[in-house]
Amino acid sequence: MWLDALTLQLGYNATLVALGAMFLGVAAGVTGTFLFLRKRALVSDAISHATLPGVGIAFMLMVALGGDGRSLLGLLLGSAVSAGFGLLCIGWLTRFTRLAEDAAIGAVLSVFFGFGIVLLTIIQTMTAGRQAGLEGFLLGSTAGMLWNDAMIIVVGGVLTLAVVMALRRPMTLVAFDPEYAAASGLNVARIDLAIMGLAMAVTVVGLKIVGLILIVAMLIIPPVTARFWSDRTDRVVWLSGALGGVSAFVGAALSAAAPSLPTGPIIVLVSFAFFALSLLFAPSRGVLAAFLRHRRFQRRVHMRQGLLALAQGQPIYEGFTLRLLRRAGLVEKDGVVTDQGKARAAKALRDEKRWELVRADQALEGAAALYDGLRALETVLTSDQIEEIDRRIGGPKGVGA
Repeated sequence: MWLDALTLQLGYNATLVALGAMFLGVAAGVTGTFLFLRKRALVSDAISHATLPGVGIAFMLMVALGGDGRSLLGLLLGSAVSAGFGLLCIGWLTRFTRLAEDAAIGAVLSVFFGFGIVLLTIIQTMTAGRQAGLEGFLLGSTAGMLWNDAMIIVVGGVLTLAVVMALRRPMTLVAFDPEYAAASGLNVARIDLAIMGLAMAVTVVGLKIVGLILIVAMLIIPPVTARFWSDRTDRVVWLSGALGGVSAFVGAALSAAAPSLPTGPIIVLVSFAFFALSLLFAPSRGVLAAFLRHRRFQRRVHMRQGLLALAQGQPIYEGFTLRLLRRAGLVEKDGVVTDQGKARAAKALRDEKRWELVRADQALEGAAALYDGLRALETVLTSDQIEEIDRRIGGPKGVGA
């Protein structure tokens, strides 16, 4: 059953939902990257909640004009207008009042969402509203999705993705250095508005599949996940889009295989699964990688301290340090220092004396700034510089001494 779902063998409607969700996921991941880099993640939450009044008002208008009020295109247009008005409210409150942006977002989010809930309650008292199914816009509802509905979602996702690709360079510059972007002639306010407008477009398009409450996760989780795997913006953008698309496709397919499971929450859970795996196992930023780096650092510290203790004839009481020295063949099981251990210990002590002179020499200030007690002197100074230091110390000469 699960394999059939992932290979699109569960029928027409399941295929429509999975493909529509995939396009939406790609657009959400790519768009959300710039929100994440610009540190505007909370804006997406305000946008999503601000769409609800538009859904209710659009339904009422379409019913008043003689329609059934359930046209997806009409409902999405209404939600877009409402979300746009919410963005304008946030901008006005931030610019012309003393409210910080997060306070303005919180105010707009709560007021618009509360107004939307009131409208949905009123709609439920209407004859045409009892079967409207508008509550599906809260958490998403893909049951009975039509071809036209799927095409609206796909086209909206593709257009949003195209605009993001066209504006990715100025949006990247504004996300990282708005002052330099302004000095370069870019209108930072307009670029910010474009980023939020694209987030609004993704939110509106994704209402049918994921719902206004969970669409925030599709905008934020993929870029956060992608950030674990790369430091380059272009790679993060593409990875985020790929993760968003795969999460949405897999989540929609799994939901189709188990009809009792809602599509939106399953997509979010799949996306979180990728996040959890990245958090644990990403090669440079993951928890496991950080643990291994810390473990290697501890070993280097213990080895260095052990060698210095051997060179100075001091006893070593730390069991972990002794085990490291034995494994390296520097100390016998009975505690006697081997010839190799004596040579390494002498080298460690001499390096300490070398570093003392380096840190005291203003001419070598740049190299001294790199001192951490573990770095090999040969990695920051030339052989001639080391020989000069050795002449000042006296005794054995040369880099390897």
